[in-house]
Amino acid sequence: MINQTPPDLNLGVKILHDPIRNKGTAFTDAERDKLKLRGLLPPRVHSMAEQELRVLGNIRAKPTDLERYLYLIALQDRNENLFYRVIMNHIEEMMPIIYTPTVGKACQEFQHIYRKPRGFYISLQDKGRIKELLQNWPHKEARIIVVTDGERILGLGDLGADGMGIPIGKLSLYTACAGIHPTKCLPIMLDVGTNNEKLLNDPLYNGLERRRERGEDYDALFAEFIEAAKEVFPDILIQIEDFGNTNAFRLLEEYRSNTCLFDDDIQGTGAVAVAGIIASMRITGGALADQKLLFLGAGEAGIGIADVFVAALKEEGISEAEARKHCWFVDSKGLLVAGRDNIAPHKVPYAHEHEYIPDLLGAVKALQPTAILGLSGQPSTFTKDVVEAMAKINARPIIFALSNPTSKAECTAEQAYTWSDGRAIFASGSPFDPVKLGNQTLVPGQGNNAYIFPGVGLGVIVSRSRVVTDEMFLAAARSLASQVTEADLERGRVYPALSLIRQVSGLIARDVAKMAYDNGFTDREEPEDILADIHDNMYQPIYPHYA
Repeated sequence: MINQTPPDLNLGVKILHDPIRNKGTAFTDAERDKLKLRGLLPPRVHSMAEQELRVLGNIRAKPTDLERYLYLIALQDRNENLFYRVIMNHIEEMMPIIYTPTVGKACQEFQHIYRKPRGFYISLQDKGRIKELLQNWPHKEARIIVVTDGERILGLGDLGADGMGIPIGKLSLYTACAGIHPTKCLPIMLDVGTNNEKLLNDPLYNGLERRRERGEDYDALFAEFIEAAKEVFPDILIQIEDFGNTNAFRLLEEYRSNTCLFDDDIQGTGAVAVAGIIASMRITGGALADQKLLFLGAGEAGIGIADVFVAALKEEGISEAEARKHCWFVDSKGLLVAGRDNIAPHKVPYAHEHEYIPDLLGAVKALQPTAILGLSGQPSTFTKDVVEAMAKINARPIIFALSNPTSKAECTAEQAYTWSDGRAIFASGSPFDPVKLGNQTLVPGQGNNAYIFPGVGLGVIVSRSRVVTDEMFLAAARSLASQVTEADLERGRVYPALSLIRQVSGLIARDVAKMAYDNGFTDREEPEDILADIHDNMYQPIYPHYA
């Protein structure tokens, strides 16, 4: 007969196909008997460590990072504990694969490499029933949502629904770097269309076949999503990710006071970059109050960094108006100055009185900054002339080429070091290999938001804070900077080793949670030992026992 209702699967088979509970070949003999798995698995029982060796061998045999990414996603789909064990034990090797730069390539190819649904899709077609849809999510204990509308994926632009790789990747880092349990993580794509012609003309594109929605219908969809998320998951933390500049700034401003919500592109990037600047002061011997920052790019990331830097100066007793004068911007139209036509609202506070200068090199020579920070998404814009000018002005020029992925970096580590005779303090958004220059080996810092957002999220979740404040991100920046060792600084690195990311995240979470308790942002009673409480709440990839 055909079209028969399939029989119910037994418990063991259900577990075998549940990535949270599956153990693969690690099911013991007793478990195989109890769960009726005999014959469904090869007879040899492997330890988790042996499974890890197999995974590593397979990953390292793949010819490209994209194939490594696909292998790891497939592993995540069948055995999450093993996936996270591999990621956590080899974080420096695996992070560039599961996140930037490889995730950018994965998003660009998403419609062609699509294998299995992961995450949750909400589209314009779902308006009016988002709450109903969210109740379809199988894990009712969700505590953090990363949501994007796909308009500004890394430095790659509008990727529409194919941007789902970003929330998936970010939440993998929440688990790997900060120990937030996988079942508490919910990646969401708000599909409001795309203006990417290539995608609209691709028959394999998975998103809505229409141009991007703007205005009232967009706002109504986002508002409904926020209210539905808070109702279905009462203790939820929402991170908005890779929205276009206009939407990102205004949505953050509109919802941050009444929703436990933050924007990593603005606040997280701000914190990680300022942490690098603070750590750099231990190399230069300077003070924050003596720094002048020149930004290439005045979008979410650049403004976010400037805002956190201003907050840091205010803590040192400098007025907000005076602090803003330490931050200057060059955007697509040249130096941002007062009186320039059609300045976007988020840029206005940093439009200072100065003669107009059309280009970055001219701005460097005129303003004499101590640091240049690239957030333009335009590769090779920190030219030899620009770096040499910075090196002429400063004994130790600070050069942060922060655009992602690696192909979008304003300059490479090797270029920054070579053109500055090895004097540059360099950091990038995506990783660069160490550079040998003469008798020294210089290790570029990676100003990766993964140093910040997992710890902030963990602190907010464990403390049950009702809000996420700018002060929390400044506290996170100072915490991160304090964890840079003298050995790191001697090698030119202004961030801790990624291998220590769980420790880093735990300490950041402690400081963020402390702010929530001290400021009355939570009804949860402050524990005697906040750090111990944080560690008690951190997920470890350990197999469950069934017999």
